[in-house]
Amino acid sequence: MQNEAKHKAGFVSIIGKPNVGKSTLMNALVGEKLSIATPKAQTTRHRVTGILNGDDYQIIYQDTPGILEPKYELHKRMMHYVQQALEDADILLIVVEPHEQWEESALVDYLTHTAQPIIVAINKADTSEQAKLAQAVEYWESRLPNAKAVIPVSALYHFNLDTLLSALLSYLPEHPPYFDKEQISDQSERFFAAEIIREKIFLLYREEIPYSCDVQIFSFKEKEHIIHIQADIIVERESQRKILIGKGGSALKQVGVAARKELEAFLGKKVYLELHVKVIKNWRRQERWLERLGYKKP
Repeated sequence: MQNEAKHKAGFVSIIGKPNVGKSTLMNALVGEKLSIATPKAQTTRHRVTGILNGDDYQIIYQDTPGILEPKYELHKRMMHYVQQALEDADILLIVVEPHEQWEESALVDYLTHTAQPIIVAINKADTSEQAKLAQAVEYWESRLPNAKAVIPVSALYHFNLDTLLSALLSYLPEHPPYFDKEQISDQSERFFAAEIIREKIFLLYREEIPYSCDVQIFSFKEKEHIIHIQADIIVERESQRKILIGKGGSALKQVGVAARKELEAFLGKKVYLELHVKVIKNWRRQERWLERLGYKKP
């Protein structure tokens, strides 16, 4: 009798600096839009999971906030998610851009000494000449000599993702599935609803508005043919509230229309979306409000 093929399962933490396309890469690898992605830096604030299931494997990707120097309490909690993801990972997927180089830091020191398998994905390969890409591969092979592979990819155009997946699977440990095979994330629909609304704010507003906002779902009621969602958009100042709402509510209506369209596609039902804007002064520095918005204390 032949032995059954061993099942593999494990956690792959996606680490990188802001705006390198980590979220787009995770979405492309999972085949679902789970992590919000915009051209602006620091879009990701939480540790977002995406689950990829094969016949004999399960990869739990963890998209993390971009690495930054914390300026206030929200940033500290974001960086704590990165630290947790580093510690929890079976494999570390480091995402960089073709021209990116890293100075000496605590993270580089950790990566060069860890026993965890490291794979470097040089994203946005479509934006660089072959000679430059070859130089980037050489740089990262030298910078992280313990990396198992350095692979140029394009998350946007799905270039070389099969090569990246093969590399990840080769270092995935043998383990039964951690989650149901039909599951694509361990986060709730309420979480994704808040993230979709926040993404539209990042896309539709400029300057400080997106960074001063967060979204709190205070009602999520699912009926047979429709889901009623009520959400507060939190801002720090009255002037931001006025900009977010716009003249006669026109700007907020744009957010609602764009968010509702994506929510319906994501949830597979009609959505009634009601948005309100609330001013909470300096919420990014208030521990109580950070807890209420789901940013757990380290």
